[in-house]
Amino acid sequence: MAATPPPPPPSPLHIVVFPWLAFGHMIPFLELSKRLARRGHAITFVSTPRNAGRLGAIPPAMSAHLRVVSLDLPAVDGLPEGAESTADIPPEKVGLLKKAFDGLAVPFASLIAEACGGAAGDGEEAAAGFSRKPDWIILDFAQNWIWPIAEEYEIACAIFSIFPAALGAFVGTKQENLAHPRTTTEDYMAQPAWIPFPSTVTYRRHEAEWIAASFRPNASGVSDADRFWDSERPSCRLIIYRSCPEAEPRLFPLLTKLYTKPAIPSGLLVPPALDDNDIGVYNRSDRSFVAVMQWLDKQPNKSVIYVSLGTEAPITADHMHELAFGLELAGVRFLWALRRPSGINCHDDMLLPSGFKTRVAARGLVCTEWVPQVRVLAHGAVGAFLTHCGWGSTVESFHYGQPLVMLPFIADQGLIAQAVAATGVGVEVARNYDDGSFYRNNVAAAIQRVMVEEEGKELAHKAIELCGILGDRVRQEMYLYELIGYLQCYK
Repeated sequence: MAATPPPPPPSPLHIVVFPWLAFGHMIPFLELSKRLARRGHAITFVSTPRNAGRLGAIPPAMSAHLRVVSLDLPAVDGLPEGAESTADIPPEKVGLLKKAFDGLAVPFASLIAEACGGAAGDGEEAAAGFSRKPDWIILDFAQNWIWPIAEEYEIACAIFSIFPAALGAFVGTKQENLAHPRTTTEDYMAQPAWIPFPSTVTYRRHEAEWIAASFRPNASGVSDADRFWDSERPSCRLIIYRSCPEAEPRLFPLLTKLYTKPAIPSGLLVPPALDDNDIGVYNRSDRSFVAVMQWLDKQPNKSVIYVSLGTEAPITADHMHELAFGLELAGVRFLWALRRPSGINCHDDMLLPSGFKTRVAARGLVCTEWVPQVRVLAHGAVGAFLTHCGWGSTVESFHYGQPLVMLPFIADQGLIAQAVAATGVGVEVARNYDDGSFYRNNVAAAIQRVMVEEEGKELAHKAIELCGILGDRVRQEMYLYELIGYLQCYK
């Protein structure tokens, strides 16, 4: 009897990918898109014109399977002209950006109608699968207006959370929040009732006050929590987390039970270190980072602490000065990727204390241009990372085995800092947890604990051990392979 032939391989998928307008969201959404495209799936990545330009060109080898479609962001009163991402505005205007984002519902519906009608793309795009009705829409927390569109065209949806699984556990479902209402700041400082085991999933007071605001309507008229809770419907078949069980033990089974749909790890999706011919995100043409890398090349092994507080932390001028004086007091080498705080209009040199650059010139470099963070963290001269604990920065530090000095501000950052401290790979800058204030001596003490004192050796050792687990390429590839399997089965 002849052997039964193996089943044919699954057909490539057509997936529409649509992130919220923040670079901390767009970059991991694009990284996921690239990895899916490399495996032959047709990916339509949706954003706005300015953001598409800043994300850079799609590599030629990938362009057959990954296309970027731009939708024009409508004008909204109070939103600055040309503002298309959270990096373009102060924190108090993010609600207006969400209001403008909601205005993309009609053009997005037209895009989907065109794709479902088979009219999208030329011959090459049709051959790649772009002219076929999308199998999936992978969206962010913010597009609560997508669900009727997806249901009209019978397209499966998945939420991709660029936050850690811990935040999904903290937010919980709408039903759980109705059963266990949180009405005071203290309620947001307690572990949620639906987490049945001891955890670090709690906030300190100043963090709790910020997260509580996400449960209240903002200038868009809708709260962030309600936007996310609208995903509790049949057309949302999966929730994908930029995480993995090794990074966040016990949470994936809990989330699957809590939300009654599979909680799928995508893996950490750390972008590869860029080579000398790749400008990278933001499509910089001035190659300003060359001087940064040349400076690092001259520093001793593991002697530099890299300092970056991301693109969206609500940093004030006082924060800048206390951080600068703290770096000066710590007496160690440092590379500071300094971003101008929103709403502060002054020359870059005026962001820092008078004479600071001169006093630290022999051991410190302040860069106000784009810095290739992954390349910096991978550099042999870097021995620690002072970070706001955004999840993207944190997983990149995990991947390259860097111990952390942690200064969290908003969103998931407090949850991440507490979880990292519990693993023994980082220390927090001591601060007043009622108002979030910190001072230069606190900054200096935390840096010295990691870079100078004996404790730092143990932190570095544990960071390398964690890197061995979370930096395992085979294991991370397995998560993407399994995710594709879920996308094939649940479409």
